[in-house]
Amino acid sequence: MGASKYTKGCTGWLIVLVVAALVVTAAVVAIRKKTHHAKVLPVPGPPGAITQKYADALSVALQFFQVQKSGQLVNNKIPWRGNSALDDGKEEGVDLSKGMYDAGDHMKFGFPMAFTATVLSWSILEYGDQMKAAKHLNPALDALQWITDYLINAHPADNVLYVQVGDPDVDHKCWDRPEEMTEKRPVTKIDKKTPGTEVAAETAAAMAAASMVFKTINSTYSDLLLQHAQKLFTFADTYRGSYSVSIPQVQKFYNSTGYVDELLWAASWLYHATGDQTYLSYVTVQNGNAFADWGRPTWFSWDDKRAGTQVLLSRVQFFGSKESSNAEQKGLQMYKKTAEAVMCGLLPDSPTATKSRTDGGLIWIDQWNSLQHPVAASFLAVVYSDYMLTSRTSEVQCNGETYTPLDLRKFAMSQADYILGDNPMKMSYLVGYGSSYPQQVHHRGASIPANANTGCKGWQWLSSPNPNPNIATGALVGGPFQNDSYIDLRNNSMQSEPSTYNSASLVGLLSGLVTTSSVAQSFT
Repeated sequence: MGASKYTKGCTGWLIVLVVAALVVTAAVVAIRKKTHHAKVLPVPGPPGAITQKYADALSVALQFFQVQKSGQLVNNKIPWRGNSALDDGKEEGVDLSKGMYDAGDHMKFGFPMAFTATVLSWSILEYGDQMKAAKHLNPALDALQWITDYLINAHPADNVLYVQVGDPDVDHKCWDRPEEMTEKRPVTKIDKKTPGTEVAAETAAAMAAASMVFKTINSTYSDLLLQHAQKLFTFADTYRGSYSVSIPQVQKFYNSTGYVDELLWAASWLYHATGDQTYLSYVTVQNGNAFADWGRPTWFSWDDKRAGTQVLLSRVQFFGSKESSNAEQKGLQMYKKTAEAVMCGLLPDSPTATKSRTDGGLIWIDQWNSLQHPVAASFLAVVYSDYMLTSRTSEVQCNGETYTPLDLRKFAMSQADYILGDNPMKMSYLVGYGSSYPQQVHHRGASIPANANTGCKGWQWLSSPNPNPNIATGALVGGPFQNDSYIDLRNNSMQSEPSTYNSASLVGLLSGLVTTSSVAQSFT
């Protein structure tokens, strides 16, 4: 009996010890789970070693801006491209020959073109040293100035902005090379009576951001850009109205869902460009609560600038704004908190991660131009990651779990790698990169031989079963379906048409990944 009692006692203690061990183990696991990759990378200094695949991809991606150039070409490196649209704007007495064609057609849409310039500027401001280390800064600067030269000419008076060249209904009835266009190319403008707040504000953002890019390169040009930016912002804010209402025909192509995000976006860039506290007060105290949708993460795109604004203003929080009032600081904190929510939605292991992903791991929001959102989101993620690193911020909180800058960078890399060929199709979606990429890109100039004289009716080249005779190097096609599949047909514009604004986001993403370095704590 005694032995039996003793055995039961040992068993009881053993159970207690086992339970205790399990509790400790569970606690350790929980702690580890809560602190993903707790080791924080050291703050980088100057650009480090180049990651060759991203450098190669960046070189390819930048070439698409050369493909898309309109006007009198300078040092043209695309053998199948030549001068085009030299008379754009002539009937109105303005020179709108420069700029870039929007996508596979020959339209110049001012709204997405200005966004392209803003994102290109942001990319250079954050990663110009990394672009330079990879020997790709000059092509980025060239592409940016080709657009800003156009935007300057498109703003001939304080309250006038030309926002479109070409009639999309007429343009889309032709399949021809840009060098041989004969169709009429009317211009469309906004003014006091026909307002277009979002386009004017986006153009202001582009010029304010670009003014900082060119400040040490050409101070006169920089000053001119900033003057245009300030006047355009005043115009946008004073004469409020959506260009989609003023110009209903744009609704079929680049319909705007609202303009308050562009006002915040433009004012944020103007604050960075000028240091003028009135712009900071505009985005925080005066309009933050009404316009910013604090606490609600959204997707960054040519139409919606909220997530971009939140990340851009987080920079102020990370690196300090000595002159900010308590009310402004409170607003900045709300922008940063919302930016964190955006980041948490992107991290695949986060409790608040978006479920909108393909089986191959790509963020997937829309079947039309599906790469738009993952590329833009990944650019924001790598920027935010570098803000954290440079400011020695070790972690971001996502519903009680913590993640490091490395986690954000790994997410951005996963999306970039998918695009470059690490996907179920084993195909690069960046034309000209890798051994396998789309052959039938929906792009007029690329689809027609340079010596063909088709006039407006070159439809046989749209329906040709053969690969494009010209390679639209650097084109980022629309992207895969939700099941990770891609149909390489020229007529499949949903998947096969590239755009300049997607290319701008891709250039930013690749520039952030090409190497590591601390970001500048101030743009000026």
